Amino acid sequence: MKINIIWLFAIAGLPGLLTAGQNGWEPVLDKIETPWASEVNPKNVLSEYPRPAMVREEWKNLNGLWNYSITSAGAENPGEYEGKILVPFPAESGLSGVCEHPGLDRCLWYERTFEVPKKWDVQNQRILLHFGAVDWHAQVWVNGRFAGEHKGGFDPFTFDITDFLSGGGSEKIVVKVWDPTDHGSQARGKQVTEPGGIYYTPVTGIWQTVWLESVPSSFIESLKLTPDIDTGQLAISVEASELNNNVIKADVYMDGQWLSSAAVAAQSGDMKTFSVSVPKMRLWRIDDPFLYDLKITLRKDGNIVDKVSSYFGMREVGMKRDEDGFMRLTLNKEPIFQYGVLDQGWWPDGLYTAPTDEALKYDIEVLQSMGFNMLRKHVKIEPARYYYHCDRMGMLVWQDMPNANPDGELRVGSGDSEDAVRDDASAAQFETELKAMVDNYYNYPSIAAWVLFNEGWGQYQTESMTEWLENYDPTRICNAVSGWADRGVGDVYDIHVYPGPGIESDPDRAAVLGEFGGLGWPVPGHLWRDKKNWGYRNFSSQQELWERYRSLMDDTWGLKGQGLAAAIYTQTTDVEGEVNGLLTYDRKVIKLDPEKMTKLHQRFYEPAGPSVTIMKDSEERRQLWKYSRSSEHEGWHKPDFDDRSWSSGEAPFIELENTYIPKGTTWEEGNLRLRRTFNLEEVPSDLRMKVFYNVGQADVFINGIKVKQLRGRCKRHYQHIAVPEAVGALREGENIVAVQCSAPDRRAAFDLGLYYVANEK
Repeated sequence: MKINIIWLFAIAGLPGLLTAGQNGWEPVLDKIETPWASEVNPKNVLSEYPRPAMVREEWKNLNGLWNYSITSAGAENPGEYEGKILVPFPAESGLSGVCEHPGLDRCLWYERTFEVPKKWDVQNQRILLHFGAVDWHAQVWVNGRFAGEHKGGFDPFTFDITDFLSGGGSEKIVVKVWDPTDHGSQARGKQVTEPGGIYYTPVTGIWQTVWLESVPSSFIESLKLTPDIDTGQLAISVEASELNNNVIKADVYMDGQWLSSAAVAAQSGDMKTFSVSVPKMRLWRIDDPFLYDLKITLRKDGNIVDKVSSYFGMREVGMKRDEDGFMRLTLNKEPIFQYGVLDQGWWPDGLYTAPTDEALKYDIEVLQSMGFNMLRKHVKIEPARYYYHCDRMGMLVWQDMPNANPDGELRVGSGDSEDAVRDDASAAQFETELKAMVDNYYNYPSIAAWVLFNEGWGQYQTESMTEWLENYDPTRICNAVSGWADRGVGDVYDIHVYPGPGIESDPDRAAVLGEFGGLGWPVPGHLWRDKKNWGYRNFSSQQELWERYRSLMDDTWGLKGQGLAAAIYTQTTDVEGEVNGLLTYDRKVIKLDPEKMTKLHQRFYEPAGPSVTIMKDSEERRQLWKYSRSSEHEGWHKPDFDDRSWSSGEAPFIELENTYIPKGTTWEEGNLRLRRTFNLEEVPSDLRMKVFYNVGQADVFINGIKVKQLRGRCKRHYQHIAVPEAVGALREGENIVAVQCSAPDRRAAFDLGLYYVANEK
C-alpha cells in the first residue's frame, strides 16, 4: 500500500486551486488542510460513480459550482444569490467556499442550471435526480415546480423530475435546506453549534454527490443481495417499477468469466425474489476479499428493458461458543478476533466530505497497513463508495446509527435504569432513518455489524428496537448498546473504558470493548487550533506515545482469555481539538510506525491460552483482606510482617455506595493499608491485575517489592493491567500482596485481583 503518496498531492494538484478564483469560488483554507485539498477542481469534483453497488451507464454528475444564498428560515426563493458554493462540500467547510453556519433561524439555498444530455430519450424515459445526502431538511424545485422534500442527514433520496423538465435547453434546480443541528431530536452524530471536546463543527446542506440518471419507464429501483455460503446460493430481491409480464435475469461473473445465471418471470407487483447458484464458491475473507460481478437485466418480449451492474461477496458473519464457553465472533463460521479503530470520518477542509475519492480510501489503507481488520464508523454514515473500498480491501465495518445527543431528556446516563422517551414524531423519524441505513447499505459485505445506540444518546425502547433490527437484518451482528445503559439484549455486551482496557461478561453474548485508548499526541504544525487540544491521556513525543500504546496492547491482549471477542481503539485521526488519532487531522503525519503496529497486533489474531485467576477480586463475591489505617507500622508491606493486630474487612473498600461495584468495607478518608496472601504451585511467566480504584495514589507491592503505582479512578468498570515487572517478585508457595492507598477528595474505592494468561494454545 502506497500510504505515503499523499505527499505528492500538494504539488500535483496545485493548478486546480490557482485557477479557482476565476470561477467565482475560493476555498477558505485558513486552518490545516489535507494534501488532497489542492486537487479539488470545481470542474471535476468527486467525479466517480456514486453508487457502485448498482451501476448504470447513463448518468450525469451535478457536482460543482452552484449559486447559494443564506436567508431567514421563512424566506421565499431569493432569486438573486450571494455567490458560489462548491457542491458537495457542506456550507461550514473550507472547500465549499462559504465557511459559514446558517444556524437554526436561517436556511441555505442552492441553485444551478443543467442540460439533459441530448442522447437521452426524454420522451420515452424517466429522468431521476439523486442526492447522496443532504443535512437535514431538503426541499427541491425543478423549473419552479415543487419536486419533493426529504428529512434526514445521512441517507440518499431520489425524485423523478421527468414531468418538470422543459423539454429542451436549460433546466433549473433550486434546493432549500434547513438544519436544526443540536436544537432538535434528529439523528445528527457529533455536530454541535458550539464545537468543543468530543463534538465538532456543524454540517449543513448537500454533502454527497448530486447526479442525474436516465432510466426506462419500467426500471430496476433497488437490489437486495443475500449470500448463503451453506448452499452456495445468492438470494436476489429486485424492486422495480411497473413489473408486468417482465423477466428478470441475473448473470454471475468470476474474474470476468461468466459463471452462472438464473431468471424469473415477474407477472405483477414491484418486488421479486429468486436465487442464483455460485458453483465455484470463493469466500470473501479479510485476507482474500473476493468479489463476484453481477449483472441484472429486466426483459420484456425478449428485449432488454433495463440493466444494472453490481457485485457481491460470499460471506457469513455470526457467533459461536468456543471450547472454553465464551461467545466468539465468526466470519464464514470461523472465529475471528476483530481489532478495529473508532473512525469519525471528519476532514479539516471538507468536514463530512472527503476532498477526493483517494482521500476517502486513504484512511482505510493506513489502518490496514497497521494491522487492523475492522473499523467502527462512529455516528456517521459514509458515501457508498467508502463501503465499496472496504469491500474491495477486506476491511470489516461496524456501522453506527447516527444518534441524537441533546443535553435534555433524550440523554440516558450510564447508571440510568430507564430509557429516554421520544414523542411519536421523533421516534418515527429515527426509525425511518434506521431502516434507510439498513436498506441502503445491506449489500456491502464489509459491513459486519449494526450499532443501534451509543452511550445513551437518544436511546429509547431498547428491547423493541433491538428486536426489530435483529429481525429486519438477521445476517449481521446487532450491537444494541455501545458504551453503557446496557439492557441485556443484542449479540454483544459492549463497554467503553478510557484508557482501559476492561471487560464485562454475559454467557450468551460476545464481550466487546467498544471504545478504549484515546492516547493523545498534539503534533506541532498539524493542529486545528494552537491551544486546548486534548486526549484521554496526552503525551509529548512519539516515543512516549508508542511505549504507552504498546503497554496498552499488552493489557488488552490478556483479556482474550477472559472472552474478549473484539476491541475498538480510539481513534483513526485527530478531529479538531481532539488529538487521540493515529494520524493527525490533516493526514500528513502517521504518529506510530505501521510495521511495528502490525507486528504488535498480530498477537490478537493468534490462539491464546485461558485466563487463570490466582487471587480473586470482589466484583462477583467479596474477598477478605487485612487492613489498617495507621501509618506507623514499619515494614508493613514485607512478607514477614505480623499483621495479626490488623482488622479484617471485605473488599471493595469504598466510601459511598457505587453503582458499578458491590459495597464492601467502608473507607471514609485518609490512608489505607491492605494485605492479602495467595499461593502458587509454580511461578507463571505472566501476571496481570484486575483493579477498581478511585485513589489519590495506590502503591502495590508483591513480596515487599513495589510493582505498580496507580493514580486517578475507574469510572464504570474494572481495568486490567499487565505487570510483567512483577513476575520476578513471585515465588512458589505463599505470596503477599500489600497496597497503600490515599483517599482522593472525591469518593474513594479500591479492589484488586490477580491472574495470568496460560501458555498460548
